[in-house]
Formats: sequence, C-alpha cells, structure tokens
Amino acid sequence: MKVKNGVKEDIAKKVNTNKAGNPLSPDLLQKINAYWRAANYLSVGQIYLFDNPLLKEPLKLSHVKPLVVGHWGTTPGQNFIYVHLNRVIKKYDLDMFYIAGPGHGGPALVGNVYLEGTYTEIYPNISQDEAGMKKLFKQFSFPGGISSHVAPTTPGSIHEGGELGYSLSHAFGAAFDNPDLIAACIIGDGEAETASLATAWQSNKFLNPISDGAVLPILHLNGYKISNPTVLARIEPEELEQFFQGCGWTPYFVEGDDPDKMHQLMASTLDKAIEDIRQIQGNARSKNDTTRRRWPMIVLKSPKGWTGPKFVDGLQIEGTFRAHQVPLLVDPQHPDHVKLLEDWMKSYKAEELFDENGRLRAELAELAPKGERRMGANPHANGGILLRDLEMPDFHNHALNVSSPGAIEGEDTLVLGKFLRDVAKLNQNPRNFRVFGPDETLSNLLGAVFEVTNRQWDAREVKNDEFLAPNGGVMDSMLSENQCEGWLEGYLLTGRHGLFNSYEAFIRIIDSMFSQHAKWLKVCLELPWRRKISSLNYLLASHVWQQDHNGFTHQDPGFLDHVINKKADIVRIYLPPDANCLLSVFDHCLRSRNYVNVVVAGKHPLPQWLNMDAAVVHCTEGVGIWQWASNDQGSEPDLVMGCCGDTPTLETLAAVSILCKNLPDLKIRVVNVVDLMKLQPMSEHPHGLSDADYDSLFTKDKHIIFNFHGYPWLIHRLTYRRTNQNLHVRGYKEEGTITTAFDMRVQNDIDRFHLVQDVVDRLPHLGSKGAYLKQMMQDKLIEHKHYIDKHGQDMPEIRNWKWSAPK
Repeated sequence: MKVKNGVKEDIAKKVNTNKAGNPLSPDLLQKINAYWRAANYLSVGQIYLFDNPLLKEPLKLSHVKPLVVGHWGTTPGQNFIYVHLNRVIKKYDLDMFYIAGPGHGGPALVGNVYLEGTYTEIYPNISQDEAGMKKLFKQFSFPGGISSHVAPTTPGSIHEGGELGYSLSHAFGAAFDNPDLIAACIIGDGEAETASLATAWQSNKFLNPISDGAVLPILHLNGYKISNPTVLARIEPEELEQFFQGCGWTPYFVEGDDPDKMHQLMASTLDKAIEDIRQIQGNARSKNDTTRRRWPMIVLKSPKGWTGPKFVDGLQIEGTFRAHQVPLLVDPQHPDHVKLLEDWMKSYKAEELFDENGRLRAELAELAPKGERRMGANPHANGGILLRDLEMPDFHNHALNVSSPGAIEGEDTLVLGKFLRDVAKLNQNPRNFRVFGPDETLSNLLGAVFEVTNRQWDAREVKNDEFLAPNGGVMDSMLSENQCEGWLEGYLLTGRHGLFNSYEAFIRIIDSMFSQHAKWLKVCLELPWRRKISSLNYLLASHVWQQDHNGFTHQDPGFLDHVINKKADIVRIYLPPDANCLLSVFDHCLRSRNYVNVVVAGKHPLPQWLNMDAAVVHCTEGVGIWQWASNDQGSEPDLVMGCCGDTPTLETLAAVSILCKNLPDLKIRVVNVVDLMKLQPMSEHPHGLSDADYDSLFTKDKHIIFNFHGYPWLIHRLTYRRTNQNLHVRGYKEEGTITTAFDMRVQNDIDRFHLVQDVVDRLPHLGSKGAYLKQMMQDKLIEHKHYIDKHGQDMPEIRNWKWSAPK
C-alpha cells in the first residue's frame, strides 16, 4: 500500500467513488463551468480593480486599487458551491439559502447575488452592465463601500463570518420550525477547528424531520488557514470519514482539481444529498416516524485559491496557504505583477461570459433560480419579512398580590416561568417562540414551560428521562452556551422569537457572539431593506448574589459592563426589583424589535415590593422615587439612597429602616432604577434622563449612596457627566467564596450594615448619634461573622427581616 504525503492512496481513491454517472449534459456542464468562471472573474475584480472592469484596454497599475484587501483562497470554492446549489434549487424547486461560514470570502457571495440579479434589485446603482460592474469592483474593501466579509449589506446573508465558528449553529437555528427550508451551510476547514463549530456537529440530535427543515453542511476542505495547515485536511481520509460518521452524519466526498470532473462529481453528490434529505423527511412525515437518521453532508476538497495564480516569483500559490488572502501583490513595488493579474483575469475569458455592455449572457443567467428561490432573495435571510407578532398572554394574570411593600415573599423567575408557559402555549401552532439555555431551564425556575412543551431531543431516551420529545419548544438539552446562543440567533434572524436563560456568570462564555450579533443589528438599522427582527432577549438568573454556596466561580456580573459598550440604539439592560416588575419588563422585551435586552432577575424567595399597577408605572418610567420608602416629602433630603437590582434593593431598604429607626430626623429619599440606561444622559442613550430629570431625582448636591447589582465603576461610567458627583457606589468588587447569601453582600460591602456606616461617614453633622450607630453596625458585622461560622446560615434577623415603613 503506497503512502504519499501521509495519506494512503487507495483510501484517498475510495472516498471519491460516490458519483453516479455524469448527471450534467455536455451543454449544461459547459454553462455551469462558464457561470463559475464568471463568478471567479467578478471575485478577482472586486479584490483588485478600481477601473477597466472588462479589460477592454490593457491593464495598467492605475486601474488597480491603491490598497488591495480581500480573501481569495476560499472564494473560488464557494463560487463552485453556489452555482451547484443553484442547479439543485431549480431541479428540485428547493427553498434554500446559503450560510457562508468562511465569511471573509465576501467576493463570492457578493458576486453571485450580483449575477443572479438580487444585488441590483436592492442597490440599483450597481447595475448589471459595465458601469455597474465598475462600481461593484470599486466598492469592495474601499472607503465608503462594503467590507470584505459577508456582511449585513450582502443580500441573502444572516451570518457575517468575520469571526469564525457560528455558521452551523445559525443554520440549525434557521431550520428549527421551518419544515420546507434547507440551510446550506458552508464551513471552512479552519473554522471547523473552533470550539463552537466542533460542538455544532452534534446539533443533528435536535432536528425533527417532521416539523423542522434540513441543514446541509458542506465542509470546504481546502487545506490551509492563514499560514498553517488545517487539522481535518491532514488526517487520513478514513479517519475523517469516521469522525463525521461518529457525529451522526453520512459524509459524501467531492475531491479533485479538474473542473469538468469536479462539476460532474459535485452534481451527482448534491443530487444524492437532496434525495437523502427528501427520503428522510418523506418517511418521517408520511409515517410520523421521528427515529433519528443520519443526515447527509458533503466534504468538498479543492485547492486553496483554485484557478488563481499557480506560481508567483518562484513560490507556489494555488494549493498553499499563500492563496489565503491576496495571492498577488500589485503595487508600485511590483510593477511586473500587473501583467500577471491581467493574465489571471483573462484566463476566465470574460468575453464569453458577458456581452459588450457587461451583462451576463442570457443563456448563463438562466442557470440562476427565479424570484425568491434565488438564495440572495430568500426571505428567510431577511427574517423581518416573515416575522409575525407573538400572541401574548396578559401578564397581569400572573401578578403577585402585594397588599403593601414587603408584605409577601416571592421567587421572581418562578412567577415569570408561568408567564413564559403561556407565551409558549399561545405560539406553538405553528411554533413561533422557543426557550434556549444550557440545561438551566429548571434550575432557573422556568420549569412551568414543561407543562405545555418539552425539550427537543432526537437521540435515545431511557427510563427516568424527563420532558424529552422530538418536537419540543425548549432547547436546553445541550450544555453549551455557544450552541444555544447560535441556535437562538439563527432562529431570530429567520423571523421568529425566543429568549436565552443562563446563569449570570456563564453568559460570559458568549460575550463575543453577543458582540457580533449586536454589530449585525447596528448595521442592519442603517439598511432600509433589512426588516427589523425580534430582539435577542437574555434572562440572567442564578446571579452573583444568589449562588447557594456555589462559590467564586459562579460570581461574575460583568456581562453588563460588556453589553454597555455597544451602540445605544441596540442595547437595553433591566434589573427589576421584584416579580411584578419582572413580568412587566419581560412583556415589553418580548414585544420589542432589533434590540438586545438583558434582564437580570433572582430565583430565591425575596420580599415583593410593588403591586402590578405600581410595577407597570415604575417599569414604564424606568427609574423613580419610592415615596413609600422615603421620608423627605415636603423638605430637602439629607441624602439619596439609590438602588438597582433585587438584592441591592433589599439591602438598601433594610439600611433605610435602620437609619429611620435610629436617626428619625434624617431625611432620606429612596430612588430605584429598573432601566439601567436611564442613568446615562439622553444625548448618549434614547432611554437616558435629561439633566433636569436626573437632578430632580438625585438632587444636584446631596450625597448619593448607590447600591448596585454589578461592578460599581459601571455606574460611575454612566453618570460621569451628571452635575451631582457626590456619588458613592457599592457593588460587586470581586470578593466571594462558598458562603451564605448575606455574607456575600457583607464581603462586597453592599449589605445594610456597611450602607448605614457609609451614610454616617458622609454626614458628619450626625455627630454623636451617628458615631454610636456606626459602632452598632460594626458590632453587628462581627456578630454576623461569628454566627455563620458556627451555624452555617445567616442570623435570624437577616433571614426573617420584614420591611416597616419610615415614621
């Protein structure tokens, strides 16, 4: 058995034998190859040319962009895939769209949607003629133009791919509850090395062949990343095949570099894959059989930079890492490369592809599907077109009966769970809403949703499993924040609704995914043709102050700091202080469009402050004076006690009760914040308070003791422009361990005793009374420490504390 380059030759031949004759007639083969050449020509032109798009005159350096930026290596392979997908769309009348995992191959997608006519329909100035082609070329990676990635500006795209790893998760999210859709997902072999993508292969265990669509992964195995080989390209073919079989796929291999042979092989392989998909779905739907099958996938192995320069300056380019980005430097330092570029572009024989006016020849244009069957025009890729409003239950029906502030205790997310149950029930025929999260739906007390739906699960079930079914509305059976986030993003981007619930500390795992989605939404707002989609809603429970002895690893409220960096047009952060406020906030979030809403809520029993009518008013305003907790009516306050978050609010009110009891002449104003963005000036955020409104709440000169859920410096960031700089913020300061709930507050100085001490320190006029009170609080802190060390729980006066209104 011969071994060459570490690959057993007979195995390499074996995996390339799945072709079934030559499905393309000589005429169709010629046309498909010509269409591919046209896409390659447009791709090279976008990367390089500033002028002379049809090379009607000899190419000169002045025709080349002064700064050439782009990625060629993946582009010809993606062009090859696109033209072949066009063929099967027409042959089988498919509802299919294209997700470009290696989105840095922007020239491919832009060029193909231009050839099919979608680009010109959306951007009429980029006409299908020589003048339009010149604009198409110039705008690419050019100031004031488009990026080199598959961006929101690219019709047919839901996935930028600038940051690699999320394509397959997005594809599955798109396929859920879309029974007629096929999401063709092109995955770069460099991308396949990312953690997110490597895990996403398991998503086939969650696809219902009856109610969901299909995902067709096409692994583009071109061998190299920026300057390194890729792992999947260097393992033996049998190992690669076994890997995908082990992940539950049926892999088909298309390998080679001869265009005619590759076109025939790709055509027969795609036919087989589509027929497999139809057979799986047809059997499942006719027999109501949800038995998990092996879905098809394709491995396309072609040279990196296929059809590009083979050698430049004595170095091999095609088939090496050197083809990854710009394979040919064309600048004043390399004047002889102008001729190489011209020869390269002329090798595609543009005169055979475009007429004298620069329009794709009619017999080639006929290869593209028509109307919404074009992948660039598929409405799923502009999900707002398909978006239907949620059927919403009346959240008032789930209100807790709060007769007076603090009269009862409640578990906020437990109450929300019943509301979400009703949302799920009203939107399941057809399903338009899902709950996503990494195995935390029950832990975060949202289990009421399982009264009306199950977890989607198509793998084996065994005795004692709970809430598993092939067609469930909850996606929490995979312990991967990345997959849940990617699935939800794909679901939202294709016109549906959902929420992500997570432990607060571990939402940080998807920081970067959130950033990319927020950037996508920001750009979409600037594109009139992009319809608004449902907001990305996060529910962060099991938060930093309620960790049940989980310890330091579970204590991180920093997602709020990360979110606040994004554009004010996109991000919203809410910290409702009780269950009724949480209901009001979430009703608003689920109805909203094109935002990222972050809601932080607790799941443990805490005092409930507002009845529903008061909660609605408070949440609508976003911030307000709690008159029932204040005693400064009719006079100037001595200080303002601000709070934001359920636990900081509890401790603030407990501190207020101590102060009012021991310093009855002290005038205190309590201000609670639900909408964190209210603290910013209105010039910085649309929710921000005007300076006059801020000053009326917080005063211009009184001390503000602000108790905050997260890192204290975030509040300083939001308020640094305000008049009153007598702001003293307490929050999480990276102190924590396995301890009691109250001791967590003590360690970070947000507890009632430290708050009272802080007030005394800020108000020296309290004199002797203040000094005695401060000493009393210090005694309480020592008593607390001794008690928890001995008993392992908080003191009874903490556990059993009840609010009493100031006299």
